[in-house]
Order: sequence, then structure tokens, then C-alpha cells
Amino acid sequence: MQEKQSSFSIKNWSHNDQPREKLRDKGKEALSDAELVAILIGSGNRNESAVALCKRILASVDNNLSDLGKLSLKQLMTFKGVGEAKAISIAAALELGRRRRGEEALKKKKITSSTSVFELMQPIIGELEHEEFWIIYLNNSNKVIQKRQLSKGGITGTLVDVRLVLKSALELGATGLILVHNHPSGTLIASEADKLLTNKLKVAAESLDIKVLDHLIVTEKAYFSFADENIL
Repeated sequence: MQEKQSSFSIKNWSHNDQPREKLRDKGKEALSDAELVAILIGSGNRNESAVALCKRILASVDNNLSDLGKLSLKQLMTFKGVGEAKAISIAAALELGRRRRGEEALKKKKITSSTSVFELMQPIIGELEHEEFWIIYLNNSNKVIQKRQLSKGGITGTLVDVRLVLKSALELGATGLILVHNHPSGTLIASEADKLLTNKLKVAAESLDIKVLDHLIVTEKAYFSFADENIL
């Protein structure tokens, strides 16, 4: 049994098949998702190499890294060979990836389209299981001054304080606003409540010479833009 276990050790693999060495010699782009995750966990279990174990973990989420990032530590630990330390390593690495994507979008700063809003906000709210409402405050060059969570609610909706939105806009010297909220259900249909709130904010903002430029409904993989659909 000991011989079988040692044969699954990455140390005993061909040099070209060892993930760490492969990354060093061929570059990170040469590795599969499973090989990259295998580097994080270091070892597999008695019957599987680290890569084989990671392939099985990825297969459980249809090889979708975004879905892998949603697994809880408890769910990751159901795989034989994945203890708390390995589960934490996987969760931490995927969270860093998510934050990196958000930072790369923020570096652009200037909002040029609804797509740029989606790229900025999807990493923050696109995968949540509850609804959140955010405001992006812009200057007169459409550059982001600040993005701020206004409310956080359950699946059914959130409460938005129009006065608080406009107070913050005046404090920041913003001349434009973009409203963004997520639909955990995945539906990309603007409800009547969404439309009423958008209009309420638009009318109130106009009295202060502040424009509501768009309202995006964001899901994990797509978005709905009020401006693009000409309903703003």
C-alpha cells in the first residue's frame, strides 16, 4: 500500500509532468486549471495525485472557476485529501483572482459604456446570493470618483434612500450617477419597482443638476442597461 501511495506523489512524476516545474520552465499559461490548483494544495490522497484530485474537484463544478470560488470550505473538504488548510488555500487564491479582476476594471476609471460598468461591478455583486444596490459617482469627464454600497437586502429586494444618494453626490462633487444592483435569481428583467426607483432618483437628481446616466441590473454573466434599452 505504501508503494501505491508513493507512486501518486508528484515528486515521482516525470519532470515535464510536475506542475511546479512546468510553471517554472514553460510559464504559467502552459498549465491547466487543475495543475494550477494542484500547486495550491501540494498533494492528493492515497489513491489520487494532486492533479487528479483537482480534476475531480473541477469536474464537480463543470470546470467553472467562478463556481469553484463559490464553494464553501465545508464543501471543498468533502473531497478526500482536502483538509481545512488546503480548502483555505483554494478559497484564498480564487478570492485574490476575483479581487484582481475588480481592480483591473477600476484602473480604467473612465466609464465609456454599459460594458465598462459591468466589468467594474460584476466581480463585486455578480455572484452574490443576496441583492445589493450600489451607486457609482462620476465627475464631468465620466471618471469614477467613488463607488458605494447603498443598501444590502434579501433575495426579494433592497431599500434605497434617495436623500442619502444625493447628499453623497453633493459631498463628492459628482455630476453623474450610475445605479447598479444585482439579481441573484439571474433574471435580466427590470421590475416596475426598478423603473419607479430609477425615475425617482432621476427626477430628484436633475433638480441638483446631477444626471442619472444609467441603471444596470447585473447577474453573474450578463447585464441589463436602462440606457441601452432606452428606458431611462
